[in-house]
Amino acid sequence: MRALLIVLALASLALVGLTLVPEAAPHQFYLTIGALAVGGIILLTALFAPSGAGKPVAAPATAAAPPPPEPAPPAEAEIVSFLALLQEKGRLVDFVMDDITAYPDAQVGAAARVVHAGCKAVLAEHFRITPVRTENEGAKISVPTGFPADAYRLVGRISGEPPFSGTLVHRGWQTDKVKLPRVVAVSGDRLPAIAPAEVELK
Repeated sequence: MRALLIVLALASLALVGLTLVPEAAPHQFYLTIGALAVGGIILLTALFAPSGAGKPVAAPATAAAPPPPEPAPPAEAEIVSFLALLQEKGRLVDFVMDDITAYPDAQVGAAARVVHAGCKAVLAEHFRITPVRTENEGAKISVPTGFPADAYRLVGRISGEPPFSGTLVHRGWQTDKVKLPRVVAVSGDRLPAIAPAEVELK
């Protein structure tokens, strides 16, 4: 575009210069019209040329490499690691994911004892769990004013303001200590496996 403007400007100057030559006097009118036309073309080209006209074309930027995948959130990885402990010690995932409808009750009961013992040991190691209420289930209790909403679930006919009186259906559970296992770093955004696939080599 810049070269075109230079050529047009030179042409305009040449036409204007010819009007000053005496021998060109008979053609002065046409030379003047030509010079004005070329000048108009230069003006229009300058006005409507793209904003980047006349600037050197920059080399295309090298495409940026895609960012590396973000690591899995530590909280999610710790939860998976805790689930892995329940699987390792109590075979919880095996028990829950299996279709137990095909097994007799005696076999399911025997498996449930293994799951119960293993999972209870894991919970005792990583949580300090105590009941919300210490009374026996079926006892008459009073729910105090200002009770924590997450510590009580009121069922039945609810009316008036606390304190409420009722029958304890379930004692509830709470914890004041959590010690989740520390997670070994896993490459990329992959969460750790709950249980590795076991392969016997021969």
